[in-house]
Amino acid sequence: MQRLQKKKLLAVVAIAVVVLALMLPPPALSQGCSLCYTQAANSGARLIRALRSGIVILIIPPLSMCLAAIFFSYRKRDQFHKAEEGLKPGSDW
Repeated sequence: MQRLQKKKLLAVVAIAVVVLALMLPPPALSQGCSLCYTQAANSGARLIRALRSGIVILIIPPLSMCLAAIFFSYRKRDQFHKAEEGLKPGSDW
């Protein structure tokens, strides 16, 4: 009974999200600020180079954090499996 109610609730929420997404105007979802675009287009090569290097500088911290998390997760991957190997079947209560 509860499974059916959970499925119905999930379906209603999914439909509500789709309807809300379709009701949003397309310009609200776009990232093209006309002022920023015209400023960048009218600027010289020096400012364009600075924008490109700024983008590279801003991507380094999140990328390094993600790589560090992956590295440490990979290093600790067997830590939990080794502890479980010594257990006998049925002794996990």
